[in-house]
Amino acid sequence: MKQLDWKLIITLLLIFTFGIIILSSATHVNQTGNYSRLIKQSVAFVLGIGMIVFILVFDYNFLGQYYKEMYVASVVLLTIVLIPGIGAIRGGARSTLDLGPLDLQTAEVVKFTFILSYAKIVELKKGRMDNLKDIVKLLMYAAPIIGLLIAQPDLGTAIVFCCIIAGIIFTAGIDYKILRKVIIACVIILPLVYLSIDEYQQNRILGFLHPEDTSIQGNYQVMQSNIAIGSGGFTGKGLFKGTQNQEDFLPIQDSDFIFAVVGEELGVIGMVALISLFAYFLYRMLKISAESKDEYGALVVVGVTSMFAYQIIQNIGMTVSLIPVTGVTLPFISYGGSSVLTSMSSLGLVLNVCMRRKKINF
Repeated sequence: MKQLDWKLIITLLLIFTFGIIILSSATHVNQTGNYSRLIKQSVAFVLGIGMIVFILVFDYNFLGQYYKEMYVASVVLLTIVLIPGIGAIRGGARSTLDLGPLDLQTAEVVKFTFILSYAKIVELKKGRMDNLKDIVKLLMYAAPIIGLLIAQPDLGTAIVFCCIIAGIIFTAGIDYKILRKVIIACVIILPLVYLSIDEYQQNRILGFLHPEDTSIQGNYQVMQSNIAIGSGGFTGKGLFKGTQNQEDFLPIQDSDFIFAVVGEELGVIGMVALISLFAYFLYRMLKISAESKDEYGALVVVGVTSMFAYQIIQNIGMTVSLIPVTGVTLPFISYGGSSVLTSMSSLGLVLNVCMRRKKINF
């Protein structure tokens, strides 16, 4: 236990506390007195602590032995939600299992199982990544996962998985000449990807390119987000005093656009403070990856770090019009039990690697 990164744990607690404070304003508890979402968020966090403790019991290399089973489980979990009557539609995507009082977004669980399985697959290919054919094989393992996410359709989560894949493969030592070819190939197929996605997803991209056109779906949300952040100024209007938030002009303020609540009520000071906490959070994980005792541990941590990094950059970027809008939440800040549990479980993997980063010599 002495090997745990307590600086990372303290940073997590600070981020979550920050999130609960902002969520209390975003859910208008000062007006309604309804603390149900705050309670659910806190319960999910406590359950997440339990998940971390449970994950720490098992050596991550032991878990890695079952990478094939976890890969199959990942495909099954993403497939069953596509079956009418089993999968429930939430936010325009059939991505959730309706479990009565709880909604389980299976993609959140798959983030955990996929990182463990894909990191092991890439580790086993170590030293055989010096030609395009080998890279294509690795990408083919990921193709069913990405395809099932797009079928839901959940493009935002699909991009999260693409970042996990890219982070793991890059860390494993891809040849830079091949990397250049892959980047060029991705740029070439972008028009085909655009034509293949749903109309509402195309509108998100058009809205990003034409932010002044409020007739495009999604631009209204971004405009209200910019107004909220801009009106906050340097010091903010004060907690529970943000008019865009409190008067419900700001859409989805408890989830997708919760960072705009930070900007309006706590200003530049609050935004910089939160971003600084996230930056240090990511730095501690990269440090753990660098100190890992083996390749597999390093790849697992990089996979988790890539997941968090993309979600943080994407969520903050879309609230300030720097990135097209997708339904990606801000880790430990946005409301959502499944998201909190998955984030905590993924962090458990990082702490697992951290705790065992020193080899035992006899």
